[in-house]
Amino acid sequence: MKKYHLLAAVGFLFFAYLLFYPTPIDPVAWAPAPNPGLAGRYAPNNYLGAVDYRYRGQCAQCEDIAVDSLGRIYGGASDGKAIRFDGDQREVFAITNGRPLGLHFDHFGNLLVADAHKGLLLVDSLGKVKVLATEQGGRPFRFTDDLEIGPDGTVYFSDASWKFGVEDYKLDLLEHRPNGRLLAYNPGDGTTRLLLDSLYFANGIAVDPQGQYVLVNETGAYRVRRYWLSGPRKGQNDILIDNLPGFPDGISTGSDGIFWIAFTSIRTPLLEWVMPRPFFRKIITRLPSFMQPAPERYGFVLGINENGEVVYNLQDPAGKYAQIASVQEFDGKLYLGSLGENGVGVVARPK
Repeated sequence: MKKYHLLAAVGFLFFAYLLFYPTPIDPVAWAPAPNPGLAGRYAPNNYLGAVDYRYRGQCAQCEDIAVDSLGRIYGGASDGKAIRFDGDQREVFAITNGRPLGLHFDHFGNLLVADAHKGLLLVDSLGKVKVLATEQGGRPFRFTDDLEIGPDGTVYFSDASWKFGVEDYKLDLLEHRPNGRLLAYNPGDGTTRLLLDSLYFANGIAVDPQGQYVLVNETGAYRVRRYWLSGPRKGQNDILIDNLPGFPDGISTGSDGIFWIAFTSIRTPLLEWVMPRPFFRKIITRLPSFMQPAPERYGFVLGINENGEVVYNLQDPAGKYAQIASVQEFDGKLYLGSLGENGVGVVARPK
């Protein structure tokens, strides 16, 4: 009988914990548009099943990839190192002592890094790290995420969330408040200006080759937003593509007018059900991490044009190389980075 009472007491305490223990999120109800699912223009295929998984185990959670003019591959690892691969050779190119996420080369051969902990960084050809920016308008960057460089040298980058850091990215998605922003750094005078605020997990960045607009993925809202840099709509923004069937992470500028979108996961029924119900989302944050929703193991990349039309649909339901966080096109190939894999994926660019 005592054992029964003890179990009942433990069960009651656990139930009370799930219902009432303080949680760091302040969620709001959000009813996403019906999931289009993997059908029609998003129909499943096995294109990414042919991915060449390179440098396995040599770049931990190699989230973003950059390729220099010599074809050498760079990846940002979770241990704070920028790794360079030259053929079969691996070396530590730089150490940021943070979490390097977005990587992109500028016009002078410097590697620009969006480091989740350290801010916007510049790494010269010798691997020396310089801090360019850590705040804007008195608000420090909490989650510097991705970047790309415009034709005039301006660095466009995202701060995914002013409230949660990279280790707590799930909390920002579960809260579903517009905590992200799109920023621009001027290398001429070292100033940083705010382009857009109130974004739902501001993530991947891509710039139109003519410098007319910059794109930013709103991972938490399943969409890509466009901010106009020039022309009659300068300073305005709109949605390029909405209600995507997965979580868009990285986006990059490819050839022939294509923008590549990487998806870390497809949308899941559980999250679709729980998003309009803030109370249950609080309960999720109180669960152990292994019981919380996790990305689906699925390979997914889209290529869209300037009108937001899907031109290429690349998938791998088996997830040979999954949780794809970035796509970088170079010399007829697509180089893939991942939130979960420990190496680089390479596949031929579709013709």
